[in-house]
Amino acid sequence: MIQVKKEKLLILSANFGDGHKQVAKAITEVAELSYPEVETATLDIMKWIHPRLNPISHFLYIRGIKRLPFLYSFIYKRTRKPNSFSMKLNSILSSGLEPVLEIINNMKPSVVVSTYPFAAGIMSKLKELGLINVPIVTVITDYTDHSYWLHPNTDHYLVGSKEVEERLIRLGVERSKIKNTGIPIRQQFYKKHSRNALAEKFDFDPKKFTLLVMGGGDGLIGKGFSTLQALENIPHPVQIVIVCGRNKKLKLQLESKLKDTIHKIRIVGFCENIAEIMAISDIMITKPGGVTTTEAIEMDLPMLIYKPLPARRKIMLIIY
Repeated sequence: MIQVKKEKLLILSANFGDGHKQVAKAITEVAELSYPEVETATLDIMKWIHPRLNPISHFLYIRGIKRLPFLYSFIYKRTRKPNSFSMKLNSILSSGLEPVLEIINNMKPSVVVSTYPFAAGIMSKLKELGLINVPIVTVITDYTDHSYWLHPNTDHYLVGSKEVEERLIRLGVERSKIKNTGIPIRQQFYKKHSRNALAEKFDFDPKKFTLLVMGGGDGLIGKGFSTLQALENIPHPVQIVIVCGRNKKLKLQLESKLKDTIHKIRIVGFCENIAEIMAISDIMITKPGGVTTTEAIEMDLPMLIYKPLPARRKIMLIIY
């Protein structure tokens, strides 16, 4: 009896910005629906490479965005185009070849997809050294380009817009390597949702204006969220859903601060049913992440962008 080799898909992601993980989930969903015979696995590459350092790195990443946004923006802007500084920093952040090579040798995937830039860098380096010969695909999870996404041995790039495609071509990437697929999002955002049914589920009035406030999976709203305080100036009661993500401290603070408001407020932590919450909302206040933006566009949900990081704000203004 001839044994047929099972096709395997390995997705490399990381928990630095929730969008990378959500895109990995979206790809997994499509793979399982369209190709159920393919074995799919997702690896948090930073956790795998640095199991002890990863929680500290994640804490510093979130802390830096909250407390030192201009430092984050300086590094982002300084490294957006390839230069000696970006290459040096990229080589440090893309270290950890041995653990990744180990998982690839054990799993023997048919293709490796990276939704995190430094994972893409590691895969490119492994191919450069001749240690792997597997096709590698990079999914850019934002509507801007950055040097950290671009590596010489990447076989294919999946991008979210024509603008990003053209930017990559100008930076020297072969057109044949780029596919404008849009940013992958989970299947729940393509489903039809009944506002009346969801209103009953959330104990809301389907006819009343509903505002959604989101700060990403890590709850990057911040302590002095003046926009929420300004809501008290709205003369008529509205319905508000605030998604705090994994930020349990923020959730407790808001529950205390907003307990006497005239509005009907529902404060939730990290949740998987974001499409339902978007479906019942009339407008969303959020950070301008590529994945959240794509989800909102698919749901026809208007957005108010709250405090984008300075460098990214400037880049987005240039693009749009």
